[in-house]
Amino acid sequence: METGMNILIVDDHELVRRGLRGLLLDEYPAAHVVEAGSASEALAIAEGGEWKLALVDINLPGRDGLELLRDLKRLYPSVPVLMVSAHTEEEFAIRALKLGAAGYVSKQSAADVLVSAVRKVLAGGRHISAIIADRLARAAAEGWEGQPHETLSHRELQVLKRIAEGRSIKEIAAEL
Repeated sequence: METGMNILIVDDHELVRRGLRGLLLDEYPAAHVVEAGSASEALAIAEGGEWKLALVDINLPGRDGLELLRDLKRLYPSVPVLMVSAHTEEEFAIRALKLGAAGYVSKQSAADVLVSAVRKVLAGGRHISAIIADRLARAAAEGWEGQPHETLSHRELQVLKRIAEGRSIKEIAAEL
């Protein structure tokens, strides 16, 4: 067991952060677990620290978790980032992995799945669910076609989602 390691949790829901903190401290009692509620807060906290792991949600106020993932990998390339999201794996896991995530865990997963994912990532591995592993295996065997939305850039996907929500171009421009 690693002692004194720094772990950053980024989620906009305090209840979720506390639950994740509890799971991590049960497994790693000597860990120093720090919480952030937004991407900007996470980047400010991360500055100057020696982090062993970051757990990041996708839905964050302001800049989303995928943008934060991109920034963390640019600024701290050796720090593994495990995405923990309410979105299903089919929606964002492959996109997150392409951006450098060390893994993706759905918030609908059992606690032991998260603990197992953290162990694997801290050991230098990557965590993907059986669903995503199967999808990647099929894609490799058949030649990667993917879903049409998977070819969109992250920004294009953000715009498309807001259009689908019925927002105007002016609202989208102001928000992004």
